Amino acid sequence: MLAGEEGEVVERMFRLLVRLGDIYGADRMIPVGSVQVAGVSYKSIGDPGLEFLEDIAAKGAKVRVITTLNPPGMDLVDWKELGFPEDFAEKQLRIMDAFKQMGVMMTATCTPYLVGNLPRFGEHIAWSESSAVSFANSVIGARTNREGGPSALAAAFCGLTPNYGLHLDENRKPNFLFEVNAELKGNSDFGALGYHVGKIVKDKVPYFRGIKNADVDQLKALGAAMAASGAVALYHVEGITPEAGLMDTSGLERIEVGDRELREAYAKLNTGTSPDIVILGCPHASLKEIATLACKLEGKRLRKPLWICTSRVTKEAATRMGLTGIIEGAGGKVVADTCTVVSPIERMGYRVTGVDSGKAANYLPGFCKQQVVFKSLDDLLEGQIT
Repeated sequence: MLAGEEGEVVERMFRLLVRLGDIYGADRMIPVGSVQVAGVSYKSIGDPGLEFLEDIAAKGAKVRVITTLNPPGMDLVDWKELGFPEDFAEKQLRIMDAFKQMGVMMTATCTPYLVGNLPRFGEHIAWSESSAVSFANSVIGARTNREGGPSALAAAFCGLTPNYGLHLDENRKPNFLFEVNAELKGNSDFGALGYHVGKIVKDKVPYFRGIKNADVDQLKALGAAMAASGAVALYHVEGITPEAGLMDTSGLERIEVGDRELREAYAKLNTGTSPDIVILGCPHASLKEIATLACKLEGKRLRKPLWICTSRVTKEAATRMGLTGIIEGAGGKVVADTCTVVSPIERMGYRVTGVDSGKAANYLPGFCKQQVVFKSLDDLLEGQIT
């Protein structure tokens, strides 16, 4: 690869991986089982990113391992009906076509583990979506660093990544012990906890004690918020995540988290009062989350716009189950492919967005110029349905 025997693109990509390995002191390259590529939305990468991707695609290079794709900046099918700008759509579709030419799977989701890219425990992967990195490392027990878009793409073309960081046992040990005394009820509470902890630990590894129960969606919300407010790529929850029982917590700095800290997190993330639109599904909603929303909206009518964002695969399942029809019957939308954080909602007339996601609440003010109403799903719907 380094000698150029497999083409110009592979040589360039492998040189990038070698440079990364040199910087971080990797001893060798290791094979990866899959890749998740970020840097997909035109809003994020702009014209320089589009030109870069089209140049690679034009040279005919193909990925050599399972490679799934992060959300673009719009619903790829219903973008016109939803009001996405045409000039944005034209560039976004060119980006998707470039990835398609490379052999990348058109999953368009930040939850690849829900649509077929499910690594095994201990498997080495190269993922770049921050919430998916956290989930893969923490909940599944796979091994990946928090890759940048270019380094993940390089791993996809080469099938390799440098052996450093969270690929190594010694770097997966916890640095802080959090004693959780707060009552955690829904996704937003886990998001508030994640926001609070991410601010403290930055890019270190937290270990949680006292979380009595947490389902997949709540763990998804917890990890996504920590990855957004800090740069957490791995966490352990005693009795719940697979590597927690392997960790020695003696001698760790111990920090208590109670209801007061959660209330403070909610207060910091709330910058608005009355939302123009409620957007759920950051990270992308599971079928269970869509079913929960449909149950709450059945026979009701929404006063303001509501989106729940998910993958195309999950939307199709929800449609077959009648869930999409229930949500749309109430005036809401099941929006596929995209995510509010990477979509141009500020160009679509929205100024205040209601969310139950700590990740979205953290990013929307900067990325989308939004004021945020951060509440539980029930609190967001209160007063919005008749």
